[in-house]
Amino acid sequence: QVQLRESGGGLVQAGGSLRLSCSNSGRTFSNYDMGWYRQVPGEERKFVARINWSGLNTYYGDSMMGRFTVSRENAENTVYLQMNSLRPDDTAVYYCFLDLPGSSTLYWGQGTQVTVSS
Repeated sequence: QVQLRESGGGLVQAGGSLRLSCSNSGRTFSNYDMGWYRQVPGEERKFVARINWSGLNTYYGDSMMGRFTVSRENAENTVYLQMNSLRPDDTAVYYCFLDLPGSSTLYWGQGTQVTVSS
């Protein structure tokens, strides 16, 4: 079973940086994508970033391009999200996901709160 746990959230001033981590402590696999979504209360969960198994292919939501960087360390079963130039509208709960090949659903972590003050 997949068990994802995020860390690294917190309070930061606008213009600052945070690095989120997400590790899978459950059953390990290979050849799967991981990434991040975020959600503000009352709104749908929105795509942030995705990275494939090799790390060579990355994808970002429109407002994250150039500010956020997704990376992974397969030996540690961990995905990272480096967030720079943070803005108040980046405030949200950030959820990591794991997308297994052939699976119809994503596995999710419990989320970590990121708050950006102006």
